[in-house]
Amino acid sequence: MSRTRIHNLSVSLDGFAAGEGQALDTPMGHAGTRLHEWMFATRFGASIMGRKGGTDDAFAQQHEPGIGAEIMGAGKFGPPGWQDDAGWKGWWGSNPPFHTPTFVLTHKPRPPIEMAGGTTFHFLDASPAEALAVAREAAAGRDVRVGGGPTVARDFIAAGLVDHIHLVQVPIVLGRGVRLWDGLEALEAGYDIEAVSTPTGVTHLTFTRP
Repeated sequence: MSRTRIHNLSVSLDGFAAGEGQALDTPMGHAGTRLHEWMFATRFGASIMGRKGGTDDAFAQQHEPGIGAEIMGAGKFGPPGWQDDAGWKGWWGSNPPFHTPTFVLTHKPRPPIEMAGGTTFHFLDASPAEALAVAREAAAGRDVRVGGGPTVARDFIAAGLVDHIHLVQVPIVLGRGVRLWDGLEALEAGYDIEAVSTPTGVTHLTFTRP
């Protein structure tokens, strides 16, 4: 059976994986890009930003291989209220970086949107288990990535549906936003955990089901 994976999910020292106040001109809320500067500096992140070069990306590049479908929350797809804008097609322009069937969880589903590069957005009003079943069928034996944001990641982890989690602890304090860890007491009991510190100050944490 395919695995369910989370990759490159950045978390502040005080446990926030998204800032407060997401809007059209502040996609990541008051956090700005601070949670993700480590990734933008890698070769993997630079390519997403349309730049060349970048630092070694042994962890970041694991985001792509073997993925056959993605699941994301409404807040990752667009700012508050995007469901009422029939022309909204996501943050990423005509060629989003997913290149797979991508399932957006929302209480206001709409018809699928086919984009360039192999990404088709599908909109589901479904529980984590129901969404995962649909995504696994679309993935055709490949793995399913839970792409975030933190509320969706937390819901899938809490439901026991995630086999591999890669978190990046970033040495900043946000003070407010959306916390990842709430309700996940004793998470560590179900995973083998490894931690790798880097000269840039971020720590890569991987949780893998034994």
